[in-house]
Amino acid sequence: MNDLVRQHTALSESDLEWLHLLVSEWQLLSDLSFADLVLWVPTLDGTRYVSVAQMRPNTGPTSYQDDMVGHLVPRGRRPLLDAALDEGRIVREGDPEWREEVPVRVESIPVRREGRVLGVIARNTNLLTVRTPSRLELTYLQSASDLAQMIAAGSFPFPGQQVDMDASPRAGDGLIRLDADGIVQYASPNALSAYHRLGLASDLVGQHLGQLTADLAPARGPVDEAIVKLASGYAPREAEVEGNGGVIQLRAIPLKPKGARIGSLVLLRDVTELRRRERELITKDATIREIHHRVKNNLQTVAALLRLQSRRMDSDQGREALNEAVRRVGSIAIVHETLSQNLDERVEFDEIADRVLAMVAEISPGKVNCRRTGRFGILDAEVATPLSMVLTEVLQNALEHAFAPGEQGSVEVSALRGGTREEARLLITVRDDGRGLPEGFDAQRTGNLGLQIVRTLVEGELGGTFDMLPAPGRGTKVVLDVPVGPDK
Repeated sequence: MNDLVRQHTALSESDLEWLHLLVSEWQLLSDLSFADLVLWVPTLDGTRYVSVAQMRPNTGPTSYQDDMVGHLVPRGRRPLLDAALDEGRIVREGDPEWREEVPVRVESIPVRREGRVLGVIARNTNLLTVRTPSRLELTYLQSASDLAQMIAAGSFPFPGQQVDMDASPRAGDGLIRLDADGIVQYASPNALSAYHRLGLASDLVGQHLGQLTADLAPARGPVDEAIVKLASGYAPREAEVEGNGGVIQLRAIPLKPKGARIGSLVLLRDVTELRRRERELITKDATIREIHHRVKNNLQTVAALLRLQSRRMDSDQGREALNEAVRRVGSIAIVHETLSQNLDERVEFDEIADRVLAMVAEISPGKVNCRRTGRFGILDAEVATPLSMVLTEVLQNALEHAFAPGEQGSVEVSALRGGTREEARLLITVRDDGRGLPEGFDAQRTGNLGLQIVRTLVEGELGGTFDMLPAPGRGTKVVLDVPVGPDK
């Protein structure tokens, strides 16, 4: 619609916003009218109309099998459009049109804003299935007529009341028609069922909806007054009411076809099961976060016990083995701590990598400079946990074996994401400028426990590849290539 309006018409940006507001609301008019709606706007030179939006009803058969958006028609070809635009009134005169052997009643509704007619809504009703209307259909049609008059007068839609049609109740979900005093004149079967869910044991017709709704809701005090005003339809509002184990969503639409409020439409939907599932998901998310938090605490306790045990060891070799175990446990605890702060099982791994770098750098404080380049990005938990251990082992191996005691040097971790959107890969390079690899070293066969852990995790659990090579110039380069799932 933006492109069509800007290309073909003289409407301003504020006029375009008004049309957007109208289009966000007009599914209701289409459903209440049992009719298709097409929005026509005069072109810049005033010789033609361009159709910028279209809506089909959920409550009846369509009159248009084809998409009408973007069509251009000259003035004079559709006299009802000309009359509505020029005279600023709803035009219903004329016989039904025949389209593919289907009779269609055509009406034109001017779209007014601040005294100016911006365009015309063509309302097209398929008459093939016309029959004696029920009370529900009569109420729909009367409400549609009131809304059409409000559009023609420029009092609908309501400024500042942008509606999310996916979340807001629709006419078919439940509809109540109120008079000017807030008394129920008509309630659809779905609306009555929703109020029965709140605990209503009688009929709705003849009752003051605002007071009745406040009585059914368990809350008291200022909330009652807000509920009374909402359910009485005095102002365009939306809210939820909970009572007797049920939850209904209400939306009030004041009807002012001739300027004065003659009553209101209240659309409502039973959202009890939806809210119950949402609460279950919230509880589940909270439980998962609490589990990660407790796992992190338990791992930190294990690390503290290992650290305490290492201080009592007489053997330097045994003390160092326990310290390595402390760092391995600590790397897993970092992942669980991050997961405990998220709503899903995904983590920003750059933060974890930086914390692992800081933790491992404590092995040789002030001697070796550790830094990270590139971005790991967001990873799933099943990738982040083993990858954090792999990174810990590789860094620990570099700091312990690449440099002599007191020697200055640097270790750089670089990350690069690549591959396709469906199957992203992560290329990680850990490079040091230390003494290099010993003669005859084979990363796939030789190595200490740490390198054995790296091979097992990278190839077995992550499904990636691992290699350890002499770096150009001086030092060692470790290359990890692992799949990380879809790139989101």
